[in-house]
Parts: sequence; C-alpha cells; structure tokens
Amino acid sequence: MSVTLQDHPNISPSVHPPILMLIHLLAAFPLNWLFPLPFAFPEILVWAGYLLVLSGIGLSFNAVSHIVKAHTTLDPHGSVTEVVTSGPYRFSRNPIYLGFVCMLIGFPLIFHSYWGLILSPVLIVSLYRLVIRHEEAYLERKFGDVYNSYRSRVRRWL
Repeated sequence: MSVTLQDHPNISPSVHPPILMLIHLLAAFPLNWLFPLPFAFPEILVWAGYLLVLSGIGLSFNAVSHIVKAHTTLDPHGSVTEVVTSGPYRFSRNPIYLGFVCMLIGFPLIFHSYWGLILSPVLIVSLYRLVIRHEEAYLERKFGDVYNSYRSRVRRWL
C-alpha cells in the first residue's frame, strides 16, 4: 500500500482569502456607524485612502500576473508547480494579501473611517492563522531548500 502526500496546503475549503478580506472590509462600515470614533479626520487621510486602494489593487493584480506567467495556481487550495520569486514577490512573500490589507485600510479612509486601520491587524492575524502558515508549511515540504532560500531572503509582508 503506497502513501501519497497531499499536494496542496491544508487550508480549510471554507476559507477563501478574498472573502476573508471582504468580511473585514464590510465589518468596518457598520462598526463606524455603531461605534463612531471621536477623533478628528484630516482630509489628507481621504487621499491616503485612495492611494492605498490603488496601490493594493495594483499590487494584487501585478502579483497575480506573475503567478499566471509562471503557470502555477492562484488557488490557495490547489497544487503549486513553482515558487514565484519575480515581480512583487521579490520584496514580499504575500503581495496579494498585502494588497488586501492596503484595500482594507484604504476604502474606509475614503469614507472618513478609521475602522479599516483598526481591523487590519485582525485581518493579518486571520490570514496568517487560516492561510499563510498552511501555505508556508506546504511550500517548505514541496520545494525544500528552494523555498527555504527564498524565505530567508524575502519577508512575509514587507
């Protein structure tokens, strides 16, 4: 009887990173309505929000394009064929998730809310516990020294 190793991260099938980001983003707006924060809101933060949203979208799409060019999967539940180290993967091991965090902070800022900024650490921890740690363990098992060398050169977030 042969034993086959699973060729995918052990991420719960019910966890989808874009949905996780949307849940946090959508939570920011009722939180702002239920618990408005009594801090002044400088107009420059609205512009910072636009910049963060555009940066987050651009970073995510750029990262996706490098995954597509490498002919590997974008699905966090799927089988990876290559460690992508080009484009934004040169400075972040998780540029798509970093883009999600930028969008979570930026969209609420556009609407004069600090709640995206407050929820961003919750999203980061959620992504790590539910997705990233499983992806990293899988990549280390599958690619060994290639992935470990990459991981030693490039930070998880920035």
